[in-house]
This record gives sequence, structure tokens and C-alpha cells, in this order.
Amino acid sequence: MNKIKENFLSIFYAVLAALFIRSFLYEPFSIPSGSMYPNLMVGDYLFVSKFSYGFSKHSLPLSLPVIPGRVFYDEPERGDIVVFKTPEDNKTDYIKRLIGLPGDKISIKSNKIFVNGLQINREFVQDEKYKEFEVDRYKETLNTKKTYEVYEFKRKSTLINTNDFPEITVQEDHFFVLGDNRDNSQDSRFIGTIPKKNLVGRAEIVFLSFDTKIGSFLKFWTWIPALRKDRFFTSLLPQKEE
Repeated sequence: MNKIKENFLSIFYAVLAALFIRSFLYEPFSIPSGSMYPNLMVGDYLFVSKFSYGFSKHSLPLSLPVIPGRVFYDEPERGDIVVFKTPEDNKTDYIKRLIGLPGDKISIKSNKIFVNGLQINREFVQDEKYKEFEVDRYKETLNTKKTYEVYEFKRKSTLINTNDFPEITVQEDHFFVLGDNRDNSQDSRFIGTIPKKNLVGRAEIVFLSFDTKIGSFLKFWTWIPALRKDRFFTSLLPQKEE
């Protein structure tokens, strides 16, 4: 009987430790869509720091309403890749790049992003292909000297205008986010700004990447060829120019 009790306690403490780490330190996430190419790929597995912006109910499993508001809050920085609960349902996890802070004036004119009247600098890198689409790859540099790269489709959809966005002022305790794959992303242009209370954490590192076109977790013999070894332990924090 004592042995059963010891085993039960061991499992209980292990589960408790796992829940603590997941809720307050780091949580693993997987990338299911292409909205953050070229920086995040479908099949990437990453660690998100839960403590970067403080804690809210969304830090906990099932968003249990135990934490009132947001505690130990530290404001995100422009350029961070943030995970948040979409304001459309307050349940689904989205991951995007933070462009606008509270009080910022944000607009997009002919694919150029303006923050408080100043254009985010962009430089052409090269032509690439995303799925069947021809894309231009650009490097964007923020006024903080942080840099990251984005995709722009060469051919635009005639149904949705992603080239332009009228100027808005980001309201208090909200943030404006964009996908790095600019013409293939549901972001603040479509779902609105993100409330502070919906922030989950900051994406920090890709620890594993698995090409789902090549392999399947149900077929162990495909695991090795499907691993994108060059993406292991890739930092997701924006680089800073000297």
C-alpha cells in the first residue's frame, strides 16, 4: 500500500511541476500555418516564455480565471514575436509580430508601414517561392535597430487589399500585430488590436522543426529525413544592427 502511495505522490508532484513550468516559465507551441514565414515554418516547435509580459488567466491551462487582470506586467517591445488569444473568441492561440504599442499611430501605404509618421525601413533581400507563390523577401529595420525579414507576394489578391491600411491610433492597453508573411496573415488589419490581457508570452526559440510534407509522427521511419536540423535552437528574438 505504501508503494502505491509513493508512486501516486511521485506522479502528482511530476504533474504539478510540469503545470508550473508550462504556466509560469516556458510552454511549447507548434506552428500550424504559414502566416509567419520566413521566420516560422509549419512544423516548427518553439518555446514561449510565459513570464516576459507578466501573467494573466491566459497563462494557465484552459485560461482558468484564477489570476485577476495581469500581474507582474512588463510591456512588450516592438518587434517581439508574441503569442496571444485572438480577441475573436479569447480562446485560440495566434502568433504574430508586434508592430504598434499603445498610443502609436499605425498605417500602411503601398506595403510600407508607418509608425507615428515614420516609415519602417525596408531593404529588398531576394526573390523566393512560398508554396506556388512568387514572393519578395525584405529586411525590415525598426527605429530601435532591431531587424527581421518578411515576405510580400509579387501577385496580389484582387479580393483582399493588404497593401494599404488607414491610420489608426492603438488604444490604451492594446497592441497592433502583423504576420511576417504579409499577404497571408490574419492579424490586426482584420481582427483588430490585441488587448494586453490576451497576451500569452514571447516566442523565443525553435527547439525542433519537422517537415510535415516529408514525414508523419505516426510513421517513425520518416522522422529522421523530416527533421529540419538547421532550424534546431533557432533564436526568434529580433537581431539588432550595430
